[in-house]
Amino acid sequence: MQIQIDKLTRSKRKTIALIIERDGTLTVRAPLRAPQALIEKFISEKADWITRTRQKVKAIEAPPVRQYADGEKFPYLGSFFNLKLIQSQRPALQFDNGFILSQTARSKGESAFTRWYKEQAYKVITERVKQYAQRYNFTPKQVKINSAKTRWGSCSSSGTLNFTWRLVMAPLEVIDYVVVHELVHLRVKDHSKNFWGAVEVIAPEYKKHRKWLRENGETLTL
Repeated sequence: MQIQIDKLTRSKRKTIALIIERDGTLTVRAPLRAPQALIEKFISEKADWITRTRQKVKAIEAPPVRQYADGEKFPYLGSFFNLKLIQSQRPALQFDNGFILSQTARSKGESAFTRWYKEQAYKVITERVKQYAQRYNFTPKQVKINSAKTRWGSCSSSGTLNFTWRLVMAPLEVIDYVVVHELVHLRVKDHSKNFWGAVEVIAPEYKKHRKWLRENGETLTL
């Protein structure tokens, strides 16, 4: 059975990576000069894994539709906080041991929360990158926050570290693992034994945090 590639992206990476998106489609990331035949051979060898992963994705329940109603819970740094609606305030969404949203902005609740999460993600993640970079002599070019839905972080060939704002919903130790993961990619571009060994030196419990993301990542969304 031939497996269809839904999206193929090429970059300066050294290895082929397969990603099953939330809708079950297959994204392939490959080296710039990897022959198509080599990519298809790799996919064929991973056919069982692709099938199993697609089944797992289908079995995951879709998160409930957000209502931005009084008492609804939203995650931040690994904990859930209640939302309280009030008549009016500026900015529309604030945080004080819980989320406070202006009633007049409820219809635009997703935009308000997304903007707030992005701001917090930049503050928190930039600080964590700075701490680990100074401690372990990494020199990232810059830190950017994006809206990626299937990747927690990435490291560009130029040394820019990218993180999705959804990551700020996770516990701090999980954020730290992703930060370390991308910092190590500044030195080791692939996911070889050398790479994971370098990650483990800095984050000895990285496997625990990877597992947490696999099991809870779907809940980190609006």
